[in-house]
Amino acid sequence: MKILTLIQTLPTFITYFFYFNIFFHHKAKYNLYFCELNRFSSKTTKIPISTMKIFNNETIRAIDRATIENEGVSAIELVERASDAIACEIISRWRPNKPISIFAGFGNNGADALAVGRLLIEQGYTPEIYLFNIGGNKLSNECRICRDQILEMEYANFHEIIDDFKLPVLTPNHVVIDGIFGSGLNKPIFGGFITVIRFINESGATIVSLDVPSGMMGDWNVNPINRNIIHANLTLAIQFPRLAFFLKDNSELVGEWKVLDINLSAEAIRNCTTNYYLVEKSDIRRVIKKRNTFASKADCGSALIVTGSYGMMGAAILSASGAARSGAGKITIHSPQCGYNVMQCSVPEAMFCADKHELIPTDFIPKHNYNAIAVGPGIGTHEYTIQALETFLKNINQPVILDADALNCIALRPSLLNYIPANSIITPHAGEFDRLFGEHKSDEARLSKALDRAKRYGIIIVIKGRHTAVVRHDGKIFFNTSGNASLATAGSGDVLTGLMAGFLAQGYAPEIASLIAIYTHGIAGEISSEEHGIFGVKAGDIANNIGRAIKQILTT
Repeated sequence: MKILTLIQTLPTFITYFFYFNIFFHHKAKYNLYFCELNRFSSKTTKIPISTMKIFNNETIRAIDRATIENEGVSAIELVERASDAIACEIISRWRPNKPISIFAGFGNNGADALAVGRLLIEQGYTPEIYLFNIGGNKLSNECRICRDQILEMEYANFHEIIDDFKLPVLTPNHVVIDGIFGSGLNKPIFGGFITVIRFINESGATIVSLDVPSGMMGDWNVNPINRNIIHANLTLAIQFPRLAFFLKDNSELVGEWKVLDINLSAEAIRNCTTNYYLVEKSDIRRVIKKRNTFASKADCGSALIVTGSYGMMGAAILSASGAARSGAGKITIHSPQCGYNVMQCSVPEAMFCADKHELIPTDFIPKHNYNAIAVGPGIGTHEYTIQALETFLKNINQPVILDADALNCIALRPSLLNYIPANSIITPHAGEFDRLFGEHKSDEARLSKALDRAKRYGIIIVIKGRHTAVVRHDGKIFFNTSGNASLATAGSGDVLTGLMAGFLAQGYAPEIASLIAIYTHGIAGEISSEEHGIFGVKAGDIANNIGRAIKQILTT
């Protein structure tokens, strides 16, 4: 057995020996070799997103300056740090025989690209490097330094473009490193750069953008022309993700994205404020309260969910199941009379409060005190239901959760927006949002409108999507990082409504309950997809895995 084990491990041993031998006999930077070893051991490490805020470009530049001023770091050293991390990532993905073309602009994004090119050359790669220095005197100081370093190498495949540029040959087998423009861009691209970007996009090559795809702005992109922006397969963001990464409009531009840590000043990062944040496992683990060993159901809160109508009792089942799995002590479902047998058989854990109407909810002012109330899944938009919702909103004096048909009812009677209690949560998907607040051409436009409307009405708006955004009335936005495409299934939102009601019932403030719910919902979707695959997940699977999701959050 020992001989067999030795034989099995021999190839790996030879590989490690080879790279350590290079380390001790070659002048290149040591960290690149360890990144190369990752090709044989594990993927390169991604810094925990939960430790990061999402900063705008102005703040990132301030953090750069603070790092330079307070820690004795030069601007060119920051370029070296970034290029080390980028080259490490490139080496971990592609071998030296891969044809690579590097396109560098005249600013510090171009400096990063040139420095990456130099490091790749030192590692035995033979990239074609194109530096755009139109007119011959536009390079930033750092870009000039990086250019001169390559010139000193007398590298044959370096081309500085001062006037005319003849487009090179690019094939689908190429890797293109895009360092033309970075996140500092504040206006649409111009002139010949449009031709270059379109040429790169149409080549079929694999495109790696540094910081952000050239032509895209890191913060808000108003009416972008996508064909004039690089369509990256991989975006390597320096130190921080950008706001633009979390919007569906930009997904085809950004592709896969990864954050590379270059050790900017931790103190500056800590002291800089922002309105944009990510929701990660460590954040949720920190706020979930441990269950008291002597707790009774009375200690765990009570939730009322107004849900269902004739033909839509599935929504009631799913929302009730979501609440039941959340840990809420008691759940009451208010539905029309036709839902009695359905609910008693499907979710016996929930109490049933029958509406006076047989088919639709028409009167759901609570008869008792509840810690949380949610209204909407499957209730329909009958005139009687709209009137009942108006009466409810005018008489309730606690934050509530409004979803699905409750939002559609409000869209039919917009004046009801003025009666939503302060700190309430509304949970629209894109279609429901547009019905409430008018048509929007992009997710960015919706997010901007949500900021305005959340402040105007004093509510929390949860815009559901790949990175569900919790928009608060204090101007802060929290983007969810859990979940996958398995959540794109009918009834998934009903489960989320019940889950949110369950956490609100347990005493969490609305802004916290919404964050716990969206993250837990996403993890439940991930667990479900492990069993059923992305395509095979049903909303009931998500509800059934909520308990496992909470356990995973608390224990891993």
